[in-house]
Amino acid sequence: MQQLPFFLLALVAGLMLPVQAGLNSEMGRVLKSPVYASIVSFVVGLIALIVYAFITRMPFGNLREGLTLPWYYWMGGILGAVYVYGLVVLTPRLGVALTFGLTVAAQMTFSLVMDHYGWLDVPVSPISWYRVLGVLMIITGVVLIRTN
Repeated sequence: MQQLPFFLLALVAGLMLPVQAGLNSEMGRVLKSPVYASIVSFVVGLIALIVYAFITRMPFGNLREGLTLPWYYWMGGILGAVYVYGLVVLTPRLGVALTFGLTVAAQMTFSLVMDHYGWLDVPVSPISWYRVLGVLMIITGVVLIRTN
């Protein structure tokens, strides 16, 4: 029961992604550029986060702590940009369901490896047959979405 708020947040965040893909895809169509659509998405998101930080009176001094991390931790923004760009390009071509089916299948497959080895200081959770079966079921779902 203690994790329920986190599960709900995950569900809400997951529900927002297909909507974001549709909105960003249309932005890309209108701007005639998936790069510009991605820039708009990130700028609006940045503004929203800054406003939130001010409203909640977050201490901006904590940002300096990020400078102590190795360089590769700063790559998250680039990875996010590639992801958003990919959604802008893929959604109008493959549809929302297939785009997210493929990206979720890839995420879950690589997540098993990351969890197994504890890469980037995530909690270690060894690969098991149940976890592999879960990923195979997701991949099967993608195949079913694709063939329908």
